[in-house]
Amino acid sequence: MQSSVVAIIGRPNVGKSTLFNRLVGRRQAIVHDQPGITRDRIFGRYELEEDRFVELIDTGGLVPGDDPLGLSAQVMLAIEESDLLLLVVDGKDGLTAADERVWEEARKADRPAVLVVNKSDTRAAEEQFHDFYALGLDRQVLVSAEHGRGIEDLSREMSELLGPPVEQAEPEEDDVPCLAIVGRPNVGKSSLVNRMVGQSRVLVSPVAGTTRDPIDTLMEWEGKTWKLIDTAGIRRRSQVSGFAEEIAVLFARRQMERAQAVILVVDAAQGITSGDLAIAGSAWELGRAVVVAINKWDLLDEEAREKLEEDWPRLEQLLSGPERVNISALSGRRLDRLLPAVERVLERTQIELGTSDLNRLIESAMIRHQPPQKYGKPWKVYYTTQVQTAPPTFMLFANRTLERSDTYRRYLENQLRESLDLGGVPIRLVIRKR
Repeated sequence: MQSSVVAIIGRPNVGKSTLFNRLVGRRQAIVHDQPGITRDRIFGRYELEEDRFVELIDTGGLVPGDDPLGLSAQVMLAIEESDLLLLVVDGKDGLTAADERVWEEARKADRPAVLVVNKSDTRAAEEQFHDFYALGLDRQVLVSAEHGRGIEDLSREMSELLGPPVEQAEPEEDDVPCLAIVGRPNVGKSSLVNRMVGQSRVLVSPVAGTTRDPIDTLMEWEGKTWKLIDTAGIRRRSQVSGFAEEIAVLFARRQMERAQAVILVVDAAQGITSGDLAIAGSAWELGRAVVVAINKWDLLDEEAREKLEEDWPRLEQLLSGPERVNISALSGRRLDRLLPAVERVLERTQIELGTSDLNRLIESAMIRHQPPQKYGKPWKVYYTTQVQTAPPTFMLFANRTLERSDTYRRYLENQLRESLDLGGVPIRLVIRKR
């Protein structure tokens, strides 16, 4: 069943993101009283009817006129991609000239639309409800996105305008490998996604911190479907300015939790920074395999390349020998090597080792390097088994546990990684006292 696409549009600060969150059932889009918080298009799924889902697009406020960041262009692109528009207005404010300008631009796409009069929990919204008919939209619903009022009426209008669903074979979203694109602000994450997808799907700007919300994009590559998540640039907490960007950093970290692998984008000209190491550490702690994309490689001179190579071992050690691809998102240089690297590392995360083979590896490692003693008694392993993949997780039953920071635990992890060729793949050792 092919999903219809519904775009939520309107001027800034009328409650579009609140409505989006209400429909998808979670706080996926950033909501704040400050106008213009939503910038990129945000995608989510809404169960319109039983077993029928629609794809929702939450957009930034449409402000016709000067648009240096291309924000309105993103809204218009969302409108072109959609089957239905939800034009959201503020019932408390009444009909404004800005609402009229938004609809004047949007109606050029000739899409069916529902006028959503938000903030119906106010007397002003009820009194001014009929004023909005001046826009010429027959389908008009009074809702309160914050409190859930009128959502059933809105769903009914959406269902009638979209008509019966179209049958079409599509990959199940849950079966599509999810790949998070992460990195510090302004390292080229959105440009990389655009180049990989082949269309201007994500807002790109030289202004650091332009992307704030996580973006999901499906793409085909050599007959396989991938889901790319372009995330907000991650900064240290002390460098986060403003409520919106702070929440965006939180969302970006959450995206790594639902990804099977991570592409860490590094600005080649800036080298390996403490920020890159912090992001890599977060992905590693979450058990996500990481491929490092060194972006803007073609802009480096010989001196800058030498500096980068001097700094690289810090990141290489932290991620235990990750796959690395030197790329240019702008020109497309070596992008054909990126997804093959991701496929290799994903394949490694799925490794399954027989119990007898695993115990032989552990015994061999302990013979090469004797375990530590405590109170005159050596640490002893009785039995080892694999309990999970992605990341590979091994449970060791021993005479006592080892601290997470214990160097011998690190030694065993490295021995397993080297023996199993798991470079760039996190390994989990769970040690239980028997």
